[in-house]
Amino acid sequence: MSTLKRADYPQISLYIDGRWVQGAGGHGDDVINPATEEVLGRVPFAEPGDVDAAIAAAKAAFPKWRDAGPDVRSGILHKAAALLHQRADEIGRVMTLEEGKPLAEAGGEVHRAAAGLQWNTEEGRRAYGRIIPSAPDEILSVRTVPVGPVGAFVPWNFPAGGPMRKISAALAAGCSIVIKPSEEVPGTVSLIARAFEEAGLPPGVLNVIFGVPDEISRKVIPDPAIRFIAFTGSVPAGKHLAGLAASAMKPAHMELGGHAPVIVCADTDPVKAAKTAVRAKVVNAGQVCTSPSRFLVDRRVYDAFTAAFAEAMAAIKVGNGLEPGVQMGPMVSHRRLAAVQKLVDDAVSAGATVVTGGKPIEGTGYFYQPTVLTGVPATAAILAEEPFGPVAPIAPFDDLDEALEVANSLPFGLAAYAYTDSAATAEKLIAGFEAGILSINHCGGSVPQAPSGGVKDSGYGREGGPEGLEGFLVTKRVSHKLAP
Repeated sequence: MSTLKRADYPQISLYIDGRWVQGAGGHGDDVINPATEEVLGRVPFAEPGDVDAAIAAAKAAFPKWRDAGPDVRSGILHKAAALLHQRADEIGRVMTLEEGKPLAEAGGEVHRAAAGLQWNTEEGRRAYGRIIPSAPDEILSVRTVPVGPVGAFVPWNFPAGGPMRKISAALAAGCSIVIKPSEEVPGTVSLIARAFEEAGLPPGVLNVIFGVPDEISRKVIPDPAIRFIAFTGSVPAGKHLAGLAASAMKPAHMELGGHAPVIVCADTDPVKAAKTAVRAKVVNAGQVCTSPSRFLVDRRVYDAFTAAFAEAMAAIKVGNGLEPGVQMGPMVSHRRLAAVQKLVDDAVSAGATVVTGGKPIEGTGYFYQPTVLTGVPATAAILAEEPFGPVAPIAPFDDLDEALEVANSLPFGLAAYAYTDSAATAEKLIAGFEAGILSINHCGGSVPQAPSGGVKDSGYGREGGPEGLEGFLVTKRVSHKLAP
């Protein structure tokens, strides 16, 4: 491996009670660059004692951070956000090295994560309850207070955005946090933690640990000191963690997987719709829980849409995210590459046609061709399982009600998209989609000022907007009888 890449990648440590430590047992794993398959560094794993130390630190730090008040907290958090904006290029480069997404995409993610911290910080200043008119001798009020130390778990696909959604909401609400990010992408969150440290965040308010996921979750979630659980990840993992939280009577937020339908109506421009949908499809190589992944197109514009979509997919420049002009990077690992290929092979064996792509790209790295499938039978796994890759099955429909029925037929309900020039049709789709995130005439992503989250198997709770702090706060109803 080149010396340059070693110099660019930070040494990874656990961050516990304001100290950077390597873990008591000396265990860990290699961090792999998915574009080159080279070893970037090593991530240390937390032992049970390290996890206990992180929880104890969060417990001890919570009262001081809670009682510091919004003015003190916001001053520190805004400093951290400013540092993240200043270092977006540096952090984005590390993200590209360890996760693969193009450099511009990675840097943009850091800026959005910092903007989310700014939003949550200001929203935390407004979490002040209300006075309710009542009897003359009574003051009836609603008060909000931080819930307490938070246990958080996030996956690898957004190395900055994923952890920061949990960290920024928790800290802005006045909570401390123990977070376990993905062991596949530890460098990005390590640089984020350093920004908080340099901004003056007190020791113990933020604790970052890595390790065997099930071992850590089974220690963190039941611990009495932990008062709220925040998770983003797959549906099976989410159900497992939700069960652990329920058995400990812990409130939780679960942002789980999806399989987002896209309905393209006959009254829209099919070529324009196809081009905008392709841009969303290849973001992070399709490794996004809200990625558009099932395309239902009115038969009257089906041929035009499919041709334009396939042409745009075939033109996507795939490569190392550090190289100029690259529009899509690799899958994060050989496991993801194999999983995508398995779904494509299954669809083809069932009778689907590969219009473009359909195979890994030969050579070093976990690259996959942007792929379009048509004629996919209903029995194919890709229509029921989240592909989490740059694969788009496209099917025609004749009746909008039937298209909505197909769109809602899966147990997922995270995101849904539609293209139509009719306001009435748009309102019908908005009312009819069983999903928590909807976009019309584009496939828009999350924004700090509005809530995001799913229904059905895609989870519960919201991130972003005023709703994003709700889980991190306890609502108290206070009835105060005045002395005569």
